[in-house]
Amino acid sequence: MSATLNIKPDLKVELENLANVMRRDQSELANEAIGQYVEHEMLMLGKIRNGLAQAERWEFVPDGEMDAFFAEHTSIVEP
Repeated sequence: MSATLNIKPDLKVELENLANVMRRDQSELANEAIGQYVEHEMLMLGKIRNGLAQAERWEFVPDGEMDAFFAEHTSIVEP
């Protein structure tokens, strides 16, 4: 399958440079990048759908667990 993409000029230059340095075809690099992006986005959509399904089933994390999580992963600076 073939497709036409409009690539920003500065990104096109970087892609050309990268392809030259890596001695790879620009299309190959672009396909690889698009594949990784699509895979990541599909993974994120799956996680979002899973979270929404859990919420619809009223499956929530208990308040104490959330408080402990935020206490561990944040720091509060007193004014």
